Amino acid sequence: MEIDLTPEQSDFVRRAVETGRVHGPAQAVQEAMTLWVERERRRAELLASLDAAEASLARGEGIPVTQDSMKSLARAVMERCAARIHAEQSAVG
Repeated sequence: MEIDLTPEQSDFVRRAVETGRVHGPAQAVQEAMTLWVERERRRAELLASLDAAEASLARGEGIPVTQDSMKSLARAVMERCAARIHAEQSAVG
């Protein structure tokens, strides 16, 4: 396979080879492809998660978000955090 890089991309690869970051252009392309594949995997996971959330909402499983519900959530988080800190301090001393 033959690919054409922009001058900026070519310069980037050249500098990476010169500094020893990669052993050659092929390795640079392989690393780029690895990152691209990982990004696409995460994107697919995110889209699946969004689909699941939308389906959950469509089934009426959502929780209304209001100022009161957010305050209640914040209190619950702070209480769990305080309990965890207390437990950790009790275990140490």
